[in-house]
Amino acid sequence: MTSTETSWVPPAGLKGVPVVGTELGAVRGSEGFFHYRQYDGCQLARDHDVETIWRVLVDGGAPGDTAAQAAFGAELAALRAVPRALQELAAALPRDVAPLDGARALLAALRTADAVPPLLDQTPTERRRTALRVGATWPLLVGMAWRRAQGLPPLMGAPPAELGHAAVVLWALSGEVPAPARAEALDTYLGLTVDHGLNASTFATRVVASTGADLVGCVLAGLSALSGPLHGGAPARVLEMLDAIGPAANAAAFAATELAAGRRLMGFGHAVYRTTDPRSDLLREVAAALVAERAAQAQAIETTLLAALRAAKPDRVLATNVEYYAAVVLEGCGLPPALCTPMFACARIIGWGAHAVEQAHDGVLFRPKARYVGPPPAALSQA
Repeated sequence: MTSTETSWVPPAGLKGVPVVGTELGAVRGSEGFFHYRQYDGCQLARDHDVETIWRVLVDGGAPGDTAAQAAFGAELAALRAVPRALQELAAALPRDVAPLDGARALLAALRTADAVPPLLDQTPTERRRTALRVGATWPLLVGMAWRRAQGLPPLMGAPPAELGHAAVVLWALSGEVPAPARAEALDTYLGLTVDHGLNASTFATRVVASTGADLVGCVLAGLSALSGPLHGGAPARVLEMLDAIGPAANAAAFAATELAAGRRLMGFGHAVYRTTDPRSDLLREVAAALVAERAAQAQAIETTLLAALRAAKPDRVLATNVEYYAAVVLEGCGLPPALCTPMFACARIIGWGAHAVEQAHDGVLFRPKARYVGPPPAALSQA
């Protein structure tokens, strides 16, 4: 064993270790800032719709290029058609299917229906189109799985052509054109969460992409990572916490009980940020405009819980993260907790597609090494 192999021990979970180069963006945790390509992520989400952010992430270019945006929107609309075979499969899903699980099954079937080839065998143009196809179709698959779980038939036909992507996401669930306030609130949420550094699901996506696998397989890996309660499931648990607390006057006692038991206060702390998550600041505004009473309760509880965390863990920075107000916004859009993770996936699938395409272009196979920590190896007995 060489000295190089033993001189450096990576941190657990590779935390903070750069393992890939990307042009898609980054998170600057100490500054409380993130960007998509060279653009401030929060500013983009405040000023532009999610389709614009999608184009910037996939194609580069300026967010204000209206001609390019019109062409991109038309391209997305043309890619949303769901094959008849998937509609039939949706109708045959178990009635008790969780919407994320049902949508994952339908996405795997889309790979077969579309005959999606390995990334290794596609041209850059073909990879891009497949990524857009998967991102454009996913909300419809979520809607089909959700409607099956509610005992409703899958929606037939394409969404109304005039709907933006966020409105399509909501339409896919109910078959009705959503109220503008809800569509706009969801649009901001989606725009804020399409990408966020090399988080667990994005890393999983890139690892699979590095093998040359097909793009659907890469995205299914991302979805599997996102299904974990420490990653994509947090907003649902925030809602459970807010409901358990009830009036804000109960928050101090709730925090004391949870912290004494060693349990987490959901919606606080982040793996990278050492300040308030900037996405949380914008979503707090969105929540206040969308559902004032619920947002006021959440803000009062937030203040109390932050004080409790500072007192209990003075050596740690545990600020509000994106999941806290994402939960309030998603609930205000009429979405139940079971749809929180699938909604997160509606955003993050855009970033996964861009990362998979970038990784395929790099052509480097991930092959890290585990550090053995077991007993020393011994020769086999010669009995």
